Amino acid sequence: MIDIKSLNNVPRLLVEARLVPLQGQRFQPTGFPDLGAAQFEAADGSHLLVESAQSMANRMEAICWNEAANDLIEPLTGLSYVRVEKDGKYLTSSVMEAHRINSPYILESGDKNFVSALKAELAPMADGPIDRSKLGAELLRLDVGSLLHGVFLAKKELAGGRLRVARAVSGFIEAEGVRVAQSGGVKNDHVDPSGETKSGFGNVPFSRQEFTAEKIAAYFNVDLAQIRGYGLGEDVERMLILLALYKIRAVLDSGLRLRTACDFDVQEVIITRPTGLQLPPLEELEDALRSSIAACKSQMAGITTAVYKK
Repeated sequence: MIDIKSLNNVPRLLVEARLVPLQGQRFQPTGFPDLGAAQFEAADGSHLLVESAQSMANRMEAICWNEAANDLIEPLTGLSYVRVEKDGKYLTSSVMEAHRINSPYILESGDKNFVSALKAELAPMADGPIDRSKLGAELLRLDVGSLLHGVFLAKKELAGGRLRVARAVSGFIEAEGVRVAQSGGVKNDHVDPSGETKSGFGNVPFSRQEFTAEKIAAYFNVDLAQIRGYGLGEDVERMLILLALYKIRAVLDSGLRLRTACDFDVQEVIITRPTGLQLPPLEELEDALRSSIAACKSQMAGITTAVYKK
């Protein structure tokens, strides 16, 4: 296990994981509307964004969620988050929402109880500079994941829409020395090959663009200085760092099948800064997190329920 105290004077913890396609050489990167694959040139040649920071944040959150139970997985029980219900049934949660507690299902609901309570807690920051420690304590109480993945409370009635927290843990996947692997296929219609294609009939040929690469790597960045800057005490700092490391390890261990034609095997995981450390195995992180969450229990509200009404 990493000695958290050994990181006291370290501003960042950086992790790199070397990846290879699980089968063959080709892989399908993320794509963007009106852009397609995100290729770019650097001093050492052609590069490709395989998975964006936004997508990796979603994956680090999803790995913590039990979809069958609509709750956090067992090792993370006790962490604070907001559960959204509609008509008495689970609808969504701040863990699964792209903007966490800034979700419209939480802040734009016809039921104003949650927003009113949050506004009251944040009222001292309505004027003047933002009290980062107070904001951090409130996020810890309601939705601890916001302290790692960031949040922007954009509503004017919440301190004028000035409450922002940047990501303290982030990740992305890049490939180097990339080459295009063009292929294609045909959607066959064995009943009427010459049918009207715009209505879904007929044979429809299509092209497919995949890539090969000399190197593929997942990169993760834990901003230790930001975590310490919340001023929430050593117990909370330890919990947040352990939770960040857990999310990284869980994503890498879960199997990186990002898309149908994008499935990676993890070859090596190293901490590149500071040197000399190793990312602990998942079981060690789970055990450490259980005790760390218990130590911070009094500062977290557990599950807070918000009601969504149109």
